[in-house]
Amino acid sequence: MNKKILPIALVAVLILAVIVFWWLRRDGDSQTVVLYGNVDLRQVELPFNDSERIAEVLVEEGMRVRAGQVLARLDTGRLIPRVQQARAKVAAQAEALRKLKNGARPEEIAQARAALAAAEAEAANAKSQLERLQSISAASQGRAVSAQDLEVATTQAKMSEAQASNAREALALLLAGARQEDIEQAQAQLDAARAELALLERHLKDAELVAPTDGVVRNRLMEPGELATPGRPVVSIAIDHPKWVRAYIGETYLGRIRPEMPATVHVDSSDEALEGRIGFISSTAEFTPKTVQTEELRTSLVYEVRVFVEDPNNVLRLGMPATVRIDLSESSADARSAAR
Repeated sequence: MNKKILPIALVAVLILAVIVFWWLRRDGDSQTVVLYGNVDLRQVELPFNDSERIAEVLVEEGMRVRAGQVLARLDTGRLIPRVQQARAKVAAQAEALRKLKNGARPEEIAQARAALAAAEAEAANAKSQLERLQSISAASQGRAVSAQDLEVATTQAKMSEAQASNAREALALLLAGARQEDIEQAQAQLDAARAELALLERHLKDAELVAPTDGVVRNRLMEPGELATPGRPVVSIAIDHPKWVRAYIGETYLGRIRPEMPATVHVDSSDEALEGRIGFISSTAEFTPKTVQTEELRTSLVYEVRVFVEDPNNVLRLGMPATVRIDLSESSADARSAAR
């Protein structure tokens, strides 16, 4: 009989010890909440702004890049001549505008004055010749000078006077300079040429794909010779700062955590405990994702929590499972202090 009771007593003592151990451990850990999640970070997919053949891709997967570093280039064989043509057009239009604003050169004005003097002398000579013939015709009662000679002399005098008037107006135009409307038209044409040049230079600048921030090349998605378009990324970059763990917490702990609370993060691949802080607590509930394991039922509503982590040794990788421990005693102490 005693032999039968002894095993039962030992089993009872063992069960009692397990219960006491569990109870004491639960009581000791009641001020710590453990969350399970995955490492997350931001990613950037970089396409070219224009459609053209890719000339070269300068990075490989896993390379660390800096902001402003050139990642890839397009073929610019047809773009560069267009830029040069636009620059020449701007230069020509600028000179045309400058010529209008500066007006005629002194040599051109002197030439116009000389032409006017010659035209006026010619007109005076033609007028004098006409008057002489008219005097002879009057003295001889039309017998010394024919009517045809008088008609030719009259026509020549009128033509000479017209030429003198034309030279006079040409000199006046040179002295007056260009009209304001012509100057404004030339200025508008110059502005249009400059705008066209700026657009082409922008296309030339966009032929280089530049990293917008520091990070690590995650994927090289296109190769030289392929046709790049604005809708097809060429390179994707993982921005490794900041890093955070995306975890989920039950509603029972929601009132005991707050942003900026400290936390520690552990991963299976390292014994190092990483320091972190709570940076985001979702305001809406959701069902726990299937990839997340918690101690509550999977059908329970939980809230997303982002724990930002300092990772100076670059231990964390995208998607890596991580365990987050948050000390709730600090929150309780702050609450009691606020109440006092």
